[in-house]
Amino acid sequence: MEVISIDHVQLAIPPGGEPAARTFYGQVLGFTELPKPEAMRGRGGLWFQAGPVQLHLGVEPDMRPSIKAHPALVVTEFDRWRARLAAAGCRWKDADEVPGTRRGHTWDPFGNPIELIEAR
Repeated sequence: MEVISIDHVQLAIPPGGEPAARTFYGQVLGFTELPKPEAMRGRGGLWFQAGPVQLHLGVEPDMRPSIKAHPALVVTEFDRWRARLAAAGCRWKDADEVPGTRRGHTWDPFGNPIELIEAR
């Protein structure tokens, strides 16, 4: 018996947040939107995928963004990501150094932190 992988990560969005989420996760971060199963469509929210990573965005009526909990997306061309996020008007903060990596944080339109990390 073992845990073999993570199927998805879920973040909260407020009611009606789907258009802003599509712009940020789809256009800015380049995720592909996945169709939600029929039984779950009435709940709102969205599912996205980039490579093997699935990100589910669930609607919470009293949504409050996390302060520390976040997904960390492994990327290439770190400087290009930072420039792309800046061009899209996204907030950016360099993260403390972890040996062998470059790291930084941005925030989605709802205040959820997203880490970008690149191996050196």
